[in-house]
Amino acid sequence: MATDTDLARDLAALVGPGHVRTDPGALTAYGRDATPLFHALPQAVVLPGSTEEVAAVLRYATEHRVPVVPRGAGSNLCAATVPLTGGIVLVLTRLNKILEVSPEELLARVQTGVSTAALADAAAARGLLYAPDPGSRTVSTVGGNVATCAGGLRGLKYGVTRNYVLGLEAVLPTGEIIRTGGRLWKDVAGYDLTRLLTGSEGTLAVITEATVALLPAPEESGTGVAYFDSLADASRAVADVISAGIVPATLEFLDRKCIAAVEEFAGLGLRQDAGALLLFGDDGAPPTVAGNLARIQEVCADAGALETTLAEDVARADALLAARRCSLPALSRLGSLTILEDATVPRHRQAEMVDRIDEIAARHDLLIATFGHAGDGNLHPTCVLDPEDTEGADRAHRAFAEIFAAAIAMDGTITGEHGVGAAKLPYLADKIGADQMALLRRVKTAFDPAGILNPGKLGS
Repeated sequence: MATDTDLARDLAALVGPGHVRTDPGALTAYGRDATPLFHALPQAVVLPGSTEEVAAVLRYATEHRVPVVPRGAGSNLCAATVPLTGGIVLVLTRLNKILEVSPEELLARVQTGVSTAALADAAAARGLLYAPDPGSRTVSTVGGNVATCAGGLRGLKYGVTRNYVLGLEAVLPTGEIIRTGGRLWKDVAGYDLTRLLTGSEGTLAVITEATVALLPAPEESGTGVAYFDSLADASRAVADVISAGIVPATLEFLDRKCIAAVEEFAGLGLRQDAGALLLFGDDGAPPTVAGNLARIQEVCADAGALETTLAEDVARADALLAARRCSLPALSRLGSLTILEDATVPRHRQAEMVDRIDEIAARHDLLIATFGHAGDGNLHPTCVLDPEDTEGADRAHRAFAEIFAAAIAMDGTITGEHGVGAAKLPYLADKIGADQMALLRRVKTAFDPAGILNPGKLGS
């Protein structure tokens, strides 16, 4: 591997000296992402300004066997962008142009560093909807969302990122620039490399541009909240809503601990005597929205809701959605270290899974609150550690290992939307088995024969 001095000099020749950082502050900042407890120092941070510069950096890295970790905003929660083996952190935020929004074709083309919110706003300005809605939408990049196949609050009705990726421009570790898919909703020519790269977490290629599908913006939306004595009651209501033929745009839950933290943080007037809060919403034609919201209220009441309320205006609806979105910052105020994970189980086993999480937390003497996407069974158990608890992190690791094992035992998965990264890699074989692990490694080798791209993650 090149020395630090040689590496900085050679990279500066490829992208310009103003776009290579080797100062300690930059190396420290880009040595971590939003995943606590994971940190490693790179040799250099590189900010390319074009696809061609990305290709030049990757050719150089392959030739000199230098690890490369692609990175967007670093908002992921699975340590997918931590440079575990040093090398180069390839930051793609300079590739931040919205290249096209086409109402006629219902699509947009964007560079990888465009934020999710910027794409959504550009689509909305043309009367269109970009449906993926991750919690980090204001900072996360489209490229990062594609790399991790991000989910979000609208996943039940609209699906996740992979459902909207039509085509990609990507650079292979050996420097070739490829285009997968295109502008078509239907295209089955060859292996579906677009789907393969979506969710590959920067281990197969570096995504530099995405063509994504858009939808007509719904005419109206509405939001409501239902309170229950227990999550078991709320889970029954969720099952009954789906059984009634309603697929809401939003169906989220907070447990008792989350309700208390959010109310203390945001002062939204949430009921703190409830064991669970169910946030529901729908969008579409006004009569359909009104009918669905009224029907959801009836179903929740039949399932034993303590109270159901519809937001009277957009401001109140936004406040209720903010209650769900601010769950993590609200919980973060309770301790110096907050570990947010995700695991997914079938809808009908959500209450059982949350009870299991609570039992595991109590046994390991941990505060773990749970919120998540009630409509699709994606749970976010969140551990808040006391700064005086020096052994807390070790207990948290043991607790989450049990939580992931419990999810698998309930026909679930170790991650529904955060990704595997380094944080979940120790549990991946338990989920997919040895044969699939071996297949992942063969796929990885086909794309990246030198093994330079995001080592220590998927396929390693």
